Parts: sequence; C-alpha cells; structure tokens
Amino acid sequence: MTTPIREKKLEFPFSDIGNNSYTKEEVDALIAAAVQEAIAEARKIDEASMAKHNRDATVISMILGFTTLALFVDGLLRLLGIIPPFMHIDVDLLDQIVNRVESDVIDKLKQVPIQRVFQR
Repeated sequence: MTTPIREKKLEFPFSDIGNNSYTKEEVDALIAAAVQEAIAEARKIDEASMAKHNRDATVISMILGFTTLALFVDGLLRLLGIIPPFMHIDVDLLDQIVNRVESDVIDKLKQVPIQRVFQR
C-alpha cells in the first residue's frame, strides 16, 4: 500500500548557519581594525624608506661636495703654480703676473730719474 504524496513529510537539509555567521556590526569592526592595522604598517614602511633615502642622499651629497672641493683646490693650486701642469696644459697665472709686473714696473721705474725721487 502506498501513501499519497500529501501525507509524506518532506525534510530538507538545513545547515546550522546561524551560529557561525557575523553580524554587520562585527564585520564593520573587523574591517575598521584591518584598515587601522594596514595604515600603521604603511606608516612604518614610509618612515623606514624615508630614513634610508635621507641617509643615502646625505652620503651622496658628502661625496659630491668633497669631490667638488678637491677639484676646486686642485685647480687653484695649479693656477698658482704650486702643483705642476697636468698633461702639459699650463694654467699657471702666477709666473705670467710676475713677468708682466716685472716688465711693466721696471720699465716705469727706468723712466723716472732716481735723483728726483731722492731729492724730495
């Protein structure tokens, strides 16, 4: 004997979802905590990268400054004739100045009568 369909009780499998789910407020709180943690991590990374950049920039500036100063002093000493010429390029101004002053001043002194200078 078969029972009519109406009399059969249908049972659908229901899961126990209610105990393992989050509420909207809990999800919002978890998202806010994750955002704050990500912002804190980003700030730490930013501070570390800026410190590294400042350190590297300082070292590079020191190297460039020392090199520029060394080249300036080298050129100045070559102009004054203290350091010998490089690759036979003579930029010594001191000898040229001395030669010109000697020739001009001595010529001028020769034109002035010495007796007149001593008479005054």
